[in-house]
Amino acid sequence: MANDSSDFARSMAIATSGLRAQAGRMRVISENIANADSTSQTAGGDPYRRKVPTFSSALDRTLDAQVVTLGKIKPDQSAFRVRYEPNNPAADATGNVKFPNVNSVVEMTDMRDAQRSYEANLNIISATRRMIQRTLDILKS
Repeated sequence: MANDSSDFARSMAIATSGLRAQAGRMRVISENIANADSTSQTAGGDPYRRKVPTFSSALDRTLDAQVVTLGKIKPDQSAFRVRYEPNNPAADATGNVKFPNVNSVVEMTDMRDAQRSYEANLNIISATRRMIQRTLDILKS
């Protein structure tokens, strides 16, 4: 029985790490979406640069299980969008304004993917909890 309970704990820990990682991913995506149309505070300056979350694997030594963690948040080095808006306070000397390298369609697609992964991990936790409850019910009878 000790092995079964450690399997349950391992499953819960792995799924919980997935929840945390996907929640962090959603925070980054939300920040990108919120800043999609922002401009620089200074004329000719750079606007918000899209951030890209990464994931890494870590060993949880107490459970002897590989778990996922949110890794470094890296800046997307792709080019900014540029529009000619000479009356904009963020315009450079030639009248061009740089806008963030954020594509809202890409961000919404990434958000949906993160949401699905989050829900899958939540389903694993729910299923594991049901199995633990069934095991306890069997042991009581």
